[in-house]
Amino acid sequence: MPDHVHFFASPLGDVQKDLSSFMRCWKRSTAIRIRRAGLTQFRWQRQFFDHLLRSDESYAQKWEYVRQNPVRAGLAPAPEGWPYQGELALID
Repeated sequence: MPDHVHFFASPLGDVQKDLSSFMRCWKRSTAIRIRRAGLTQFRWQRQFFDHLLRSDESYAQKWEYVRQNPVRAGLAPAPEGWPYQGELALID
């Protein structure tokens, strides 16, 4: 989506940070990369919205919601037509 990002995150092993610390580090890291790529005025908004997933059903529902976002926004005719979705990545 051009004006926001959705992602699913989970702690890795026994090393856990609180979500606010994780988001602060993630925003700092991605903002540096985005600015280096040429968007020198880029800034994340200060706050974020989180949602705790409690079951496989909830995960499937939220994943489908995220997949349908560009369709609802008129940016793609189907989720498969949106080139920026569906990638899993481990974050150090």
